[in-house]
Amino acid sequence: MGTTQTNCPREIADNCLTCTLRRDGFFCGFSQKALQALAVNSYTSIYPEGSVLFVEGQSPRGVYVLCRGRVKLSMVSSEGRTLILRVAEAGEVLGLSSCTLNKPYMVTAETLSSSQVDFMKRDDFVRFVRENAEVAFRVAEWLSKEY
Repeated sequence: MGTTQTNCPREIADNCLTCTLRRDGFFCGFSQKALQALAVNSYTSIYPEGSVLFVEGQSPRGVYVLCRGRVKLSMVSSEGRTLILRVAEAGEVLGLSSCTLNKPYMVTAETLSSSQVDFMKRDDFVRFVRENAEVAFRVAEWLSKEY
C-alpha cells in the first residue's frame, strides 16, 4: 500500500520501529536503539480533522510527533485576533520547546486533516533525552531550527 496522505489514514503504524511512513523528521531518523526506547514510551493516536492537541498557555503535558496529516499552529495576538503562524507537516515534532523548558505551550495546535500522532509524556521525554546522546543532539538541532 502506498503512503499517500488522505483524509482518512488507512495504514496505522503502532510504533516507529514498524512504521512505513518514515520520512526526514525528528524521530524518524533515530538509530534502532533510540527507536526501541521511543516505542516503549510513546502512544500512537489518530485524531480527526479539527482536533486540538494542545492550547496556547497550557502547561506542557508532552511532545507530539506528527506522523501523518497536517496541524495548524496559531496564537492569539494582544488585540485578541487568532494568528496562524504556520502549518506543520508529517515528520515534525510539536511542543518540543515548551517541554524542554517546562514552560506553557506558546501556540495552539489543531489538526487540519485526519492525523496520526505519537505522543510522549513530558517526564518520559525528559528521561528519553537524558539517556540518549543521539536524541539530545537532535533536540538541540530541532530547537535551533525553531528559533
